[in-house]
Amino acid sequence: MKLPTFSAVAALALVSAAPLARAETAADFIAGFQGEARQSDPSFKGFSASRGQAFFTAKHGNEWSCSSCHTDNPLQSGKHAKTGKSIAALAPAANPERFSSAAKVEKWFKRNCNDVLGRACTAQEKGDVLTWLAGLKK
Repeated sequence: MKLPTFSAVAALALVSAAPLARAETAADFIAGFQGEARQSDPSFKGFSASRGQAFFTAKHGNEWSCSSCHTDNPLQSGKHAKTGKSIAALAPAANPERFSSAAKVEKWFKRNCNDVLGRACTAQEKGDVLTWLAGLKK
């Protein structure tokens, strides 16, 4: 049995890692949320920035809103309502790193939806909020 050469193994590792190296964008996540929304609701008609902004600023089940920590202007940094910890700007125009990793986006939505709503956000809610955030300009 012939073992692969080091260069063949290295090339395979690089090809395998290539998709992981690609930074994702808010548009990538919006597209993913569209697919999820269509699966859960066949009458899904698309996301709405105005609905996203309303959701972001409205108080929900735990008497918090997203803007309780992220401010009404997600182009600016915020502060955690309980801990006082500084939070970097949420809008991609002010913080391009914010929506560049699926793991971070999932973690962010899971934690914050639970804190604000007391439940997971729906794909519709995530898509609406992200559509609004992605449309904000400095």
